[in-house]
Amino acid sequence: MQQFAFTLICIAAWATGCAKTAPGVESKDVFTTSNAARFRVETIASGLEVPWAFAWLPTGEMLFTERPGRVRMIVGNKLLPDPVFKVPDVEPSGESGLMDISVHPNFTTNNFVYLGYSYNSDGKHVKVVRYRFVNGAFTEPKAIVENIPGAPNHSGMRARFGPDLKLYVTTGDSTDWKLAQDNNSLAGKTLRLNDDGTIPRDNPFVGKAGYRPEIWSTGHRNAQGLTWQRGTSLMFQTEHGPTGFEGKGDGADEVNIVEKGKNYGWPEIVRKETRPGMVTPILEYTPACAPASATFYYGSMFPDLNGNLLFGCLRGIRIVRVVMSGRTVLGQENLLEGKVGRIREVAEGPDGFIYFSTSNRDGRGKAAIDDDKIMRLVPSE
Repeated sequence: MQQFAFTLICIAAWATGCAKTAPGVESKDVFTTSNAARFRVETIASGLEVPWAFAWLPTGEMLFTERPGRVRMIVGNKLLPDPVFKVPDVEPSGESGLMDISVHPNFTTNNFVYLGYSYNSDGKHVKVVRYRFVNGAFTEPKAIVENIPGAPNHSGMRARFGPDLKLYVTTGDSTDWKLAQDNNSLAGKTLRLNDDGTIPRDNPFVGKAGYRPEIWSTGHRNAQGLTWQRGTSLMFQTEHGPTGFEGKGDGADEVNIVEKGKNYGWPEIVRKETRPGMVTPILEYTPACAPASATFYYGSMFPDLNGNLLFGCLRGIRIVRVVMSGRTVLGQENLLEGKVGRIREVAEGPDGFIYFSTSNRDGRGKAAIDDDKIMRLVPSE
């Protein structure tokens, strides 16, 4: 596989520049790629507590989650001082808590926002709840799917709308990794639902004995990145691989093309192993990079990145850029490696800039005094 050369040249030292950038103030550090594209890093919000996911309203405001249970808002690149909502029954523990947020594709007519989080029925389950967000208030909660097995680790949880306007939900194996192959369990799966929580009739296992009808794909350990490739409608997921205690070695993080009814092998196969009826990842990372997000970039600000897959890494402390042609990987490169710490969410904003969040206050990183942050890549003149 071709390894794209990527030279990051920092004009000013990070110790006195980017790491202390004030909210909304441009960094003076300029980065140059091998083909002379130049960009800067801007900090949009700082002093946050493990921002896990963000989504934009049609009018341009960003909503984002903080793990302890707060939904916050950025308006005109300025962070509102108070949360717009506090989830009443969230149960933050370990890697869990308030995780994903998604805005319905038809928000302008229905005002629906979806939150995915672990909750306090016993602290060991995860659910997706739909709210109506009107006049700055979250109202009319409706559980879309609940009682998903969860744990302080391996709770998955991306809940995103696909091109077919169905809601896809990634779930983790809840550290009971045999559940990923137990098709009577929602753990270790991709689920597919209508926007009201009902089950689409064309799901692959509807009416099939031994399978929950919500299931779209099986055999996942802990997928936390979920995105679609424009033009092909292929679903891509990033997934955390095993750690030493599971007896499968360390590493084996994955990028998968996830398709209807397929089995992605955990815990029966890892890395590039094969087995009949199971799917091998298109990319595998050992040592682990801990991929925690996924997005395809189609904006106008960075034409050289058009159609590329981007994802943030918690352990690898970088953004990975994967150059794709349909199903084929043409090459990859690392962006901002070691510069800002643990990177979780990555997404293209409505302005065409590339936004990302740090996760240095999650107990595993080295937090600066102004962590955590939401930042963005912008072209440099």
